[in-house]
This record gives sequence, structure tokens and C-alpha cells, in this order.
Amino acid sequence: MAADPKTSYQGRIHLLQKELMGRYYQELTAAARDGSPPAAYMLISGNPVELVRAFGMLPVYPEVNALQIAVKKQALPYILKAEELGYSVDNCAYVKADIGLYFSGRQAPFGTIPEPALILCNYVGCNVYLNWFEHLREYARAEVFFLDIPFVRDPMAPRPEDLAYVVAQLRELISVCERITGRPLDWEYLRHICALSAKTGQLWAQIKHLTKHVPCPLDAYFDAVTLMGPLYCLRGSEEGLRFFEEAYREVKERTELGLGPLPEERYRFVIEGPPPWPYLRVFRDLFSRWGAVAVASTYSTVGGLWEFGFAHDPDHPLESIAQHMLYWNLTNRDLLRRYQQIRRYVQEWGAHALVIHSVKSCRLFSAGQGDMREYFSRELGVPTLLVESDLEDPRYFSEAQMRNRIDAFFEALEHRRLVGAEARP
Repeated sequence: MAADPKTSYQGRIHLLQKELMGRYYQELTAAARDGSPPAAYMLISGNPVELVRAFGMLPVYPEVNALQIAVKKQALPYILKAEELGYSVDNCAYVKADIGLYFSGRQAPFGTIPEPALILCNYVGCNVYLNWFEHLREYARAEVFFLDIPFVRDPMAPRPEDLAYVVAQLRELISVCERITGRPLDWEYLRHICALSAKTGQLWAQIKHLTKHVPCPLDAYFDAVTLMGPLYCLRGSEEGLRFFEEAYREVKERTELGLGPLPEERYRFVIEGPPPWPYLRVFRDLFSRWGAVAVASTYSTVGGLWEFGFAHDPDHPLESIAQHMLYWNLTNRDLLRRYQQIRRYVQEWGAHALVIHSVKSCRLFSAGQGDMREYFSRELGVPTLLVESDLEDPRYFSEAQMRNRIDAFFEALEHRRLVGAEARP
């Protein structure tokens, strides 16, 4: 086993991402100060950001704000503030961090979050999220709009009646945005934004397919989160597209040069579940010390499954936005679809193992992961590791325990390799 390397992504993408996200939060801070442009709070999974942008509204993502606080290791005071207000210790840590942030004057370490003009709840995969936005509406007294998105009922494609149902709601949402902004929808501008999103999504998909190469040019979990910020916060904008053009150039160049994130790639793994944000570097190094690289991750698809064929359609903007919300994101699919997705990753991306990070404060995402482990390890013979901590709350992360579990797992993998028992489904 190699000594503990302190890995980090130091390419052009990383620096550019920091610059872009810094500007994004400067925009939010200016909007908080000036009261303009109007801010729309949204959730990540399958959101209609193209429509919000078409009205000149500023998209704000409470999940992203919460995880940014966690990355800066400053989540606990906000979480404790929410618990003082009566939120349970078992509640979603994203929710508590965001509520704590709201009642701290919306002052985050990276900027000020504007008050919402519109609270747009677009997520049906989690009833806690519905309650979260109901609470924000109660606190902020802002206009609220709930998009009711049916779960996927046909594994092959969204049903036409479901599609029509969501499109009808988007038309209602257009009326609400017209009233809030005082301007009619510019359909040509919406088509232009959808074209930007389509190109951005295609570049993101191409990057993810490049991670099939050996060595993997980009860690598809720890480095992928660098790209997810611009994908969500800047999708549908010119600067978001420019970022992904640059990202694709860099990852392709690394692929051609045979460069990976580690000096030596010894193991390739797929990972399921969100990261433990306050300990992202520590968590990464526990794998890096074994020469292990994440070649694919389900978490990187919570906002969209572009790598499996989706692209926004500028000629049918509302229909393609509805398709994205209904079908082309991880969290609106059942566990069997998630199994299929992971199985494809293991097979097509050439992984040696599956790692499941179970999140204590997100029972809805983590429910069923024990069965998932059984399926992949017993039914398909994929070595599978399940570790537990939290996405935000530092009280639930034990580096020593995590290290023991991960070391024991890779020691077992080493043994399999030595005796020639390595197998893939």
C-alpha cells in the first residue's frame, strides 16, 4: 500500500470553477443588496432552470448553499441553530443547514443569499424536501409554486399523459413568472437557453464517457463535483457552456496523454450516494492511498442523466424540460432503475468494486442500500463496500472507523487479486 497521498484536482477546470462559482455568489450577494433580479429558489433534481433564466430570474439552490457551507466546515453552527428552532437531530442535514442559514440573516461564508421572489419546488423524490420548501415559504412569505412530477411508471420512457401533465404545469408556471417579473415569456430566448443547455449536457456526457479509459482521466466522484456546481448553477448560460467546452478539452487532453488523478491507478470503483462534504478530502485520500479511482458515480446524476442520451430540445422546450424532470434524473427513478444504472457503470466503465456511502440524515436516498449491497455482491459477484456517515453533519463522521472499513475492504481486494479471483459481472 502506498503512503497517504494528498490528492487534489489542480487543473485549469478547478481554477476556472472557483472563479465562476465566486462570480455566481457575487451575483447572489448583489441581488440580496439591490433586490434585483428576482430570485427563484429551486431544487437540483430535474429543475426547469431554463424557464427561470428565460425570465431573467436568478436561480438559487438551497442544497448547493448548504453543501458549500459544509465544504467550508462551517455547517454545525447552522445545523444547531435549526435544532434550537425545533428541527429534529434526525432531519435532513441540508434542510437544517439551510434553515439555520436563513435565520442567520442569509449570511454564508461565501456570500449573502437573496430573499426569494419565487419558491419553486420541483422535486417529488423526497417528502422532506416538500416540507423544506413549505417551511421556506412560511418564513419568507414569498410566492410558492409546487410542480407535481409523477414517478417513472414506464421503465422505457415517460408516459404521454405524464408528459402532458407536467407541460400543463409548466404553462401555469409561465403565468406565475410573467406576473412576478412583469414581462411576457420570450419563446425565442427560451429556445436559445435550451440550446445552450443541450450543448452543455452533451459535453458533460462526453466527459463522463472519457472516464471509461484506463487510466481514468478524471475521478468521476471527487473531481466530478467540481463540474457539478457549474452544471447546476450555470446551465443554460453562455459562461456555463464555455466552462464545459474548456473542461472537455482538458479531460480529453489528459486522456490522450494517459494521465489520471493518481500516479498509479490500481483499482477502479463505482460509488453510490452523496459525499461527506465536510470531509471530502479525507474521504478521498482513504481511497487514493490504495490507488483507487472512482470511474462513475450515481451522485453525479442527481441533476440529470445526460450520459445515457438526454439532451434538451430547443424546438420543443417545454416538452424537453418536462422529459428531464420526469425521466432523466436519478432521484425520480425507482431502485431497480438505479441498480441497472450501477450495473452499466460496473460493466461499461470496467470497475472492480462498488462503494456505497450511506447517509444517516437522508433515509429516502439511503433506504434499500443494504439490499443493493446484497444484490451486487451475492447476485453479481461485485465486491461491495458499505460505509456510513453524513452528507453535512460532522458529528457523524469518524475517520478512524472509516479508515478501518476501507482498508479492510481493499486488503480483501488485494487478496482476491493475488489468488486470481477478481471477477466482474
